[in-house]
Amino acid sequence: MSALAPLTPGRAATLAQTYATELKISFPFGITALAFATASMAACFGLAPVKSLLGFEPFYRPINPHVQAVIMWSLALGAVYALWQDRKRHHSIIPVALGAFATATLIATLYVHYYVLIEIMAYALLVIATILNQNIFLRVLNGTVRQQAGEIEALNRGLEAKVADQIHQIDRLARLKQFLAPQVADLVVSEGKDKLLDTHRRYIACLFSDIRGFTAVSEKIEPEEVIAILQAYHQQIGTLVTQHRGTIGYRAGDGLMVFFNDPIPCREPVLDAVKLALDIRAAFEELREPWLKRGQVIGLGLGVASGFATLGLVGLQGRTDYTAIGGAVNVASRLCDKAADGQILITKRAFLDIESRVEAESLGAFELKGVMTPVETYSVIGVIEPTN
Repeated sequence: MSALAPLTPGRAATLAQTYATELKISFPFGITALAFATASMAACFGLAPVKSLLGFEPFYRPINPHVQAVIMWSLALGAVYALWQDRKRHHSIIPVALGAFATATLIATLYVHYYVLIEIMAYALLVIATILNQNIFLRVLNGTVRQQAGEIEALNRGLEAKVADQIHQIDRLARLKQFLAPQVADLVVSEGKDKLLDTHRRYIACLFSDIRGFTAVSEKIEPEEVIAILQAYHQQIGTLVTQHRGTIGYRAGDGLMVFFNDPIPCREPVLDAVKLALDIRAAFEELREPWLKRGQVIGLGLGVASGFATLGLVGLQGRTDYTAIGGAVNVASRLCDKAADGQILITKRAFLDIESRVEAESLGAFELKGVMTPVETYSVIGVIEPTN
Protein backbone atom coordinates (compact mmCIF):
# COMPACT_ATOMS: atom_id res chain seq x y z
CA MET A 1 0.00 0.00 0.00
CA SER A 2 1.42 3.40 -0.93
CA ALA A 3 1.78 6.01 1.74
CA LEU A 4 -0.91 8.64 1.93
CA ALA A 5 0.11 12.13 0.97
CA PRO A 6 0.17 14.71 3.80
CA LEU A 7 -3.34 16.02 4.29
CA THR A 8 -3.94 19.54 5.54
CA PRO A 9 -7.34 20.95 6.54
CA GLY A 10 -7.39 23.02 3.36
CA ARG A 11 -6.64 19.98 1.21
CA ALA A 12 -9.31 17.99 3.07
CA ALA A 13 -11.89 20.65 2.24
CA THR A 14 -10.81 20.62 -1.40
CA LEU A 15 -11.06 16.82 -1.55
CA ALA A 16 -14.49 16.86 0.04
CA GLN A 17 -15.67 19.44 -2.48
CA THR A 18 -14.18 17.41 -5.35
CA TYR A 19 -15.81 14.19 -4.21
CA ALA A 20 -19.14 15.94 -3.75
CA THR A 21 -18.90 17.38 -7.26
CA GLU A 22 -18.09 13.94 -8.71
CA LEU A 23 -21.04 12.37 -6.93
CA LYS A 24 -23.33 15.17 -8.06
CA ILE A 25 -22.29 14.93 -11.73
CA SER A 26 -21.62 11.24 -12.11
CA PHE A 27 -24.77 9.85 -10.52
CA PRO A 28 -27.21 11.62 -12.93
CA PHE A 29 -25.18 10.37 -15.92
CA GLY A 30 -25.49 6.82 -14.67
CA ILE A 31 -29.26 7.20 -14.33
CA THR A 32 -29.40 8.91 -17.72
CA ALA A 33 -27.86 5.93 -19.50
CA LEU A 34 -30.43 3.57 -17.98
CA ALA A 35 -33.26 6.04 -18.70
CA PHE A 36 -32.29 6.29 -22.38
CA ALA A 37 -32.11 2.51 -22.71
CA THR A 38 -35.49 2.10 -21.03
CA ALA A 39 -37.03 4.82 -23.21
CA SER A 40 -35.66 3.14 -26.35
CA MET A 41 -37.20 -0.19 -25.29
CA ALA A 42 -40.48 1.56 -24.54
CA ALA A 43 -40.46 3.06 -28.03
CA CYS A 44 -40.14 -0.46 -29.40
CA PHE A 45 -42.19 -2.66 -27.04
CA GLY A 46 -44.11 -0.15 -24.94
CA LEU A 47 -47.66 -1.02 -26.18
CA ALA A 48 -47.24 -4.78 -26.20
CA PRO A 49 -47.89 -5.31 -22.47
CA VAL A 50 -51.01 -3.09 -22.65
CA LYS A 51 -52.35 -5.05 -25.58
CA SER A 52 -51.75 -8.32 -23.70
CA LEU A 53 -53.59 -7.11 -20.61
CA LEU A 54 -56.59 -5.49 -22.34
CA GLY A 55 -56.95 -7.97 -25.16
CA PHE A 56 -57.15 -5.23 -27.71
CA GLU A 57 -54.99 -2.45 -29.00
CA PRO A 58 -55.98 0.87 -27.35
CA PHE A 59 -56.84 3.86 -29.42
CA TYR A 60 -53.79 5.83 -30.36
CA ARG A 61 -52.47 7.69 -33.32
CA PRO A 62 -50.33 5.21 -35.29
CA ILE A 63 -46.58 6.07 -35.40
CA ASN A 64 -44.76 5.82 -38.65
CA PRO A 65 -42.41 2.79 -38.43
CA HIS A 66 -39.51 4.82 -39.79
CA VAL A 67 -40.09 7.53 -37.16
CA GLN A 68 -40.36 4.80 -34.50
CA ALA A 69 -37.04 3.31 -35.65
CA VAL A 70 -35.37 6.72 -35.52
CA ILE A 71 -36.68 7.23 -32.00
CA MET A 72 -35.45 3.77 -30.97
CA TRP A 73 -31.88 4.09 -32.20
CA SER A 74 -31.66 7.81 -31.23
CA LEU A 75 -32.53 6.94 -27.65
CA ALA A 76 -30.11 4.00 -27.79
CA LEU A 77 -27.36 6.36 -28.98
CA GLY A 78 -28.30 8.67 -26.11
CA ALA A 79 -27.64 5.77 -23.74
CA VAL A 80 -24.26 5.14 -25.39
CA TYR A 81 -23.38 8.83 -25.07
CA ALA A 82 -24.24 8.75 -21.37
CA LEU A 83 -22.08 5.62 -20.98
CA TRP A 84 -19.24 7.45 -22.75
CA GLN A 85 -19.50 10.38 -20.32
CA ASP A 86 -19.45 7.96 -17.39
CA ARG A 87 -16.36 6.25 -18.81
CA LYS A 88 -14.45 9.52 -18.38
CA ARG A 89 -15.04 9.23 -14.65
CA HIS A 90 -14.79 5.56 -13.81
CA HIS A 91 -12.30 4.81 -16.66
CA SER A 92 -13.88 1.49 -17.68
CA ILE A 93 -14.44 0.90 -21.41
CA ILE A 94 -16.55 -2.26 -20.98
CA PRO A 95 -20.01 -0.64 -20.49
CA VAL A 96 -19.64 1.78 -23.40
CA ALA A 97 -18.22 -0.94 -25.67
CA LEU A 98 -21.08 -3.29 -24.80
CA GLY A 99 -23.63 -0.50 -25.22
CA ALA A 100 -22.15 0.53 -28.58
CA PHE A 101 -22.25 -3.09 -29.79
CA ALA A 102 -25.88 -3.42 -28.67
CA THR A 103 -26.85 -0.18 -30.41
CA ALA A 104 -25.03 -1.18 -33.62
CA THR A 105 -26.84 -4.54 -33.53
CA LEU A 106 -30.16 -2.75 -33.01
CA ILE A 107 -29.57 -0.42 -35.99
CA ALA A 108 -28.46 -3.33 -38.17
CA THR A 109 -31.63 -5.24 -37.22
CA LEU A 110 -33.80 -2.22 -38.04
CA TYR A 111 -32.24 -1.39 -41.41
CA VAL A 112 -30.45 -4.49 -42.68
CA HIS A 113 -32.37 -7.57 -41.61
CA TYR A 114 -35.13 -7.39 -39.01
CA TYR A 115 -35.25 -10.28 -36.56
CA VAL A 116 -37.14 -9.81 -33.29
CA LEU A 117 -34.90 -12.13 -31.21
CA ILE A 118 -31.82 -10.21 -32.28
CA GLU A 119 -33.61 -6.97 -31.42
CA ILE A 120 -34.50 -8.34 -27.99
CA MET A 121 -30.91 -9.50 -27.53
CA ALA A 122 -29.63 -6.03 -28.49
CA TYR A 123 -31.85 -4.37 -25.92
CA ALA A 124 -30.84 -6.93 -23.30
CA LEU A 125 -27.18 -6.13 -23.95
CA LEU A 126 -27.92 -2.40 -23.78
CA VAL A 127 -29.67 -2.74 -20.41
CA ILE A 128 -26.88 -5.00 -19.13
CA ALA A 129 -24.37 -2.32 -20.20
CA THR A 130 -26.21 0.38 -18.24
CA ILE A 131 -26.55 -1.83 -15.15
CA LEU A 132 -22.88 -2.80 -15.41
CA ASN A 133 -22.09 0.89 -15.68
CA GLN A 134 -23.98 1.49 -12.43
CA ASN A 135 -22.12 -1.33 -10.69
CA ILE A 136 -18.75 0.04 -11.81
CA PHE A 137 -19.80 3.45 -10.59
CA LEU A 138 -20.74 1.99 -7.22
CA ARG A 139 -17.40 0.22 -7.00
CA VAL A 140 -15.46 3.37 -7.93
CA LEU A 141 -17.49 5.55 -5.58
CA ASN A 142 -17.05 2.98 -2.82
CA GLY A 143 -13.29 3.10 -3.42
CA THR A 144 -13.43 6.88 -3.36
CA VAL A 145 -15.31 6.85 -0.08
CA ARG A 146 -12.77 4.41 1.40
CA GLN A 147 -9.91 6.60 0.19
CA GLN A 148 -11.60 9.69 1.63
CA ALA A 149 -12.19 7.89 4.92
CA GLY A 150 -8.53 6.87 5.02
CA GLU A 151 -7.38 10.42 4.33
CA ILE A 152 -9.76 11.82 6.94
CA GLU A 153 -8.43 9.27 9.42
CA ALA A 154 -4.89 10.32 8.51
CA LEU A 155 -5.93 13.94 8.94
CA ASN A 156 -7.40 13.18 12.36
CA ARG A 157 -4.21 11.40 13.41
CA GLY A 158 -2.17 14.31 12.13
CA LEU A 159 -4.40 16.83 13.89
CA GLU A 160 -4.21 14.87 17.14
CA ALA A 161 -0.43 14.80 16.92
CA LYS A 162 -0.37 18.48 15.99
CA VAL A 163 -2.67 19.44 18.86
CA ALA A 164 -0.56 17.39 21.29
CA ASP A 165 2.59 19.07 19.98
CA GLN A 166 0.99 22.52 20.22
CA ILE A 167 -0.08 21.84 23.81
CA HIS A 168 3.48 20.79 24.58
CA GLN A 169 4.85 23.92 22.91
CA ILE A 170 2.37 26.12 24.80
CA ASP A 171 3.43 24.53 28.07
CA ARG A 172 7.09 25.04 27.17
CA LEU A 173 6.42 28.64 26.14
CA ALA A 174 4.55 29.36 29.37
CA ARG A 175 7.42 27.85 31.34
CA LEU A 176 10.10 29.74 29.40
CA LYS A 177 8.26 33.04 29.84
CA GLN A 178 8.73 32.68 33.59
CA PHE A 179 12.44 33.43 33.23
CA LEU A 180 12.86 34.72 29.66
CA ALA A 181 11.51 37.82 28.01
CA PRO A 182 8.46 36.87 25.89
CA GLN A 183 10.25 37.65 22.64
CA VAL A 184 13.16 35.41 23.68
CA ALA A 185 10.82 32.59 24.72
CA ASP A 186 8.99 32.89 21.39
CA LEU A 187 12.32 32.69 19.57
CA VAL A 188 13.37 29.54 21.42
CA VAL A 189 10.02 27.79 20.80
CA SER A 190 9.08 28.99 17.30
CA GLU A 191 12.53 28.64 15.74
CA GLY A 192 13.55 25.58 17.70
CA LYS A 193 16.66 27.27 19.12
CA ASP A 194 16.81 25.02 22.15
CA LYS A 195 20.62 24.99 21.95
CA LEU A 196 20.52 28.55 23.27
CA LEU A 197 19.62 26.99 26.62
CA ASP A 198 22.40 24.40 26.64
CA THR A 199 25.00 24.78 29.39
CA HIS A 200 27.69 27.23 28.27
CA ARG A 201 29.94 30.05 29.52
CA ARG A 202 29.45 33.73 28.73
CA TYR A 203 30.21 37.23 29.96
CA ILE A 204 27.10 38.62 31.63
CA ALA A 205 25.88 41.46 33.81
CA CYS A 206 23.97 40.22 36.85
CA LEU A 207 21.46 42.25 38.87
CA PHE A 208 20.05 41.34 42.30
CA SER A 209 17.10 43.10 43.89
CA ASP A 210 15.85 42.63 47.47
CA ILE A 211 13.17 44.29 49.63
CA ARG A 212 14.60 45.70 52.86
CA GLY A 213 12.66 45.11 56.08
CA PHE A 214 10.23 42.78 54.40
CA THR A 215 10.57 40.02 57.01
CA ALA A 216 9.81 42.43 59.85
CA VAL A 217 6.81 43.89 58.03
CA SER A 218 5.42 40.47 57.12
CA GLU A 219 5.30 39.57 60.82
CA LYS A 220 3.08 42.58 61.57
CA ILE A 221 0.52 42.32 58.76
CA GLU A 222 -1.87 39.66 57.52
CA PRO A 223 -0.60 36.94 55.11
CA GLU A 224 -2.99 38.19 52.43
CA GLU A 225 -1.36 41.61 52.62
CA VAL A 226 2.08 40.03 52.34
CA ILE A 227 0.98 38.25 49.17
CA ALA A 228 -0.45 41.51 47.83
CA ILE A 229 2.92 43.24 48.30
CA LEU A 230 4.81 40.45 46.57
CA GLN A 231 2.33 40.20 43.70
CA ALA A 232 2.48 43.94 43.01
CA TYR A 233 6.27 43.89 43.30
CA HIS A 234 6.91 40.96 40.99
CA GLN A 235 4.29 42.07 38.47
CA GLN A 236 5.80 45.53 38.19
CA ILE A 237 9.40 44.30 38.16
CA GLY A 238 8.58 41.51 35.70
CA THR A 239 7.17 44.09 33.28
CA LEU A 240 10.35 46.16 33.55
CA VAL A 241 12.55 43.09 32.99
CA THR A 242 10.60 42.30 29.82
CA GLN A 243 10.97 45.88 28.56
CA HIS A 244 14.74 45.77 29.13
CA ARG A 245 15.03 42.27 27.55
CA GLY A 246 16.56 40.73 30.64
CA THR A 247 16.47 37.10 31.73
CA ILE A 248 15.07 36.18 35.14
CA GLY A 249 17.38 33.64 36.70
CA TYR A 250 15.96 33.57 40.21
CA ARG A 251 12.71 34.67 41.82
CA ALA A 252 11.80 33.83 45.41
CA GLY A 253 9.85 35.83 47.94
CA ASP A 254 11.18 39.37 47.99
CA GLY A 255 14.35 38.53 46.03
CA LEU A 256 14.99 38.65 42.29
CA MET A 257 17.99 37.92 40.07
CA VAL A 258 18.19 39.13 36.47
CA PHE A 259 21.06 38.82 34.01
CA PHE A 260 21.86 40.26 30.60
CA ASN A 261 23.69 39.10 27.45
CA ASP A 262 22.22 35.60 27.54
CA PRO A 263 20.58 33.70 25.93
CA ILE A 264 20.22 36.62 23.49
CA PRO A 265 23.40 38.73 23.23
CA CYS A 266 23.26 42.48 23.88
CA ARG A 267 25.88 45.13 23.16
CA GLU A 268 26.07 46.73 26.63
CA PRO A 269 24.85 44.25 29.24
CA VAL A 270 26.10 46.26 32.23
CA LEU A 271 24.42 49.44 31.01
CA ASP A 272 21.18 47.51 30.45
CA ALA A 273 21.42 46.10 34.00
CA VAL A 274 22.00 49.55 35.52
CA LYS A 275 19.11 51.08 33.56
CA LEU A 276 16.86 48.30 34.79
CA ALA A 277 18.05 48.89 38.37
CA LEU A 278 17.21 52.60 38.10
CA ASP A 279 13.73 51.81 36.74
CA ILE A 280 13.14 49.23 39.49
CA ARG A 281 14.11 51.80 42.12
CA ALA A 282 11.71 54.38 40.63
CA ALA A 283 8.86 51.86 40.42
CA PHE A 284 9.44 50.72 43.99
CA GLU A 285 8.85 54.24 45.28
CA GLU A 286 5.25 54.00 44.08
CA LEU A 287 4.83 50.43 45.33
CA ARG A 288 5.87 51.17 48.89
CA GLU A 289 4.07 54.51 49.29
CA PRO A 290 0.79 52.96 50.61
CA TRP A 291 2.74 50.95 53.17
CA LEU A 292 4.78 53.93 54.35
CA LYS A 293 1.52 55.78 55.00
CA ARG A 294 0.46 52.88 57.25
CA GLY A 295 3.72 53.04 59.15
CA GLN A 296 5.20 49.94 57.52
CA VAL A 297 8.76 50.76 56.48
CA ILE A 298 10.16 48.76 53.58
CA GLY A 299 13.15 49.57 51.38
CA LEU A 300 15.00 48.26 48.35
CA GLY A 301 18.61 47.26 47.76
CA LEU A 302 20.18 46.57 44.36
CA GLY A 303 23.53 45.09 43.35
CA VAL A 304 25.14 44.71 39.90
CA ALA A 305 28.27 42.78 38.94
CA SER A 306 29.75 41.61 35.65
CA GLY A 307 31.95 38.72 34.63
CA PHE A 308 31.99 35.29 33.11
CA ALA A 309 29.41 32.77 34.36
CA THR A 310 28.16 29.33 33.49
CA LEU A 311 24.55 29.33 32.27
CA GLY A 312 22.03 26.57 31.66
CA LEU A 313 18.90 24.79 32.85
CA VAL A 314 18.92 23.69 36.47
CA GLY A 315 16.26 21.61 38.23
CA LEU A 316 13.96 18.64 37.71
CA GLN A 317 12.09 17.92 34.50
CA GLY A 318 9.10 20.22 34.29
CA ARG A 319 10.43 22.41 37.13
CA THR A 320 13.63 23.79 35.68
CA ASP A 321 15.03 27.31 35.76
CA TYR A 322 17.45 28.89 33.34
CA THR A 323 20.04 30.47 35.58
CA ALA A 324 23.64 31.63 35.91
CA ILE A 325 26.34 30.38 38.28
CA GLY A 326 29.67 32.05 38.91
CA GLY A 327 31.62 34.65 40.82
CA ALA A 328 29.79 37.60 39.25
CA VAL A 329 26.47 36.16 40.45
CA ASN A 330 27.75 35.74 44.02
CA VAL A 331 29.23 39.25 44.14
CA ALA A 332 26.02 40.83 42.77
CA SER A 333 24.02 39.03 45.47
CA ARG A 334 26.37 40.22 48.24
CA LEU A 335 26.35 43.80 46.95
CA CYS A 336 22.56 43.69 47.02
CA ASP A 337 22.70 42.61 50.66
CA LYS A 338 25.19 45.39 51.41
CA ALA A 339 23.21 48.15 49.69
CA ALA A 340 21.24 50.64 51.75
CA ASP A 341 17.65 51.52 50.91
CA GLY A 342 17.49 52.82 47.34
CA GLN A 343 21.20 52.26 46.75
CA ILE A 344 22.54 50.63 43.56
CA LEU A 345 25.98 49.12 44.11
CA ILE A 346 28.18 47.95 41.24
CA THR A 347 31.64 46.45 41.04
CA LYS A 348 34.64 48.30 39.64
CA ARG A 349 34.72 45.92 36.65
CA ALA A 350 31.10 46.72 35.87
CA PHE A 351 31.76 50.45 36.35
CA LEU A 352 34.69 50.38 33.91
CA ASP A 353 32.42 48.82 31.27
CA ILE A 354 30.11 51.88 31.35
CA GLU A 355 32.33 54.56 32.92
CA SER A 356 31.44 57.15 30.29
CA ARG A 357 27.72 56.43 30.52
CA VAL A 358 27.00 56.61 34.26
CA GLU A 359 27.46 58.96 37.15
CA ALA A 360 28.73 56.99 40.12
CA GLU A 361 30.45 57.49 43.45
CA SER A 362 33.35 55.34 44.62
CA LEU A 363 32.74 53.73 48.00
CA GLY A 364 36.07 51.96 48.33
CA ALA A 365 36.55 48.24 48.87
CA PHE A 366 34.04 46.13 50.78
CA GLU A 367 34.54 42.85 52.54
CA LEU A 368 31.74 40.64 51.25
CA LYS A 369 30.59 37.36 52.77
CA GLY A 370 31.82 34.38 50.78
CA VAL A 371 34.17 36.49 48.64
CA MET A 372 37.89 35.95 49.25
CA THR A 373 39.18 39.44 48.38
CA PRO A 374 37.68 42.88 49.04
CA VAL A 375 35.50 44.20 46.21
CA GLU A 376 35.95 47.80 45.07
CA THR A 377 32.45 49.20 44.84
CA TYR A 378 30.64 52.15 43.27
CA SER A 379 27.22 53.61 44.01
CA VAL A 380 25.25 54.54 40.88
CA ILE A 381 23.64 57.96 40.89
CA GLY A 382 22.27 58.01 37.37
CA VAL A 383 22.83 57.39 33.66
CA ILE A 384 24.42 60.00 31.43
CA GLU A 385 22.40 60.21 28.24
CA PRO A 386 24.55 60.69 25.10
CA THR A 387 24.39 64.13 23.47
CA ASN A 388 23.80 64.46 19.75
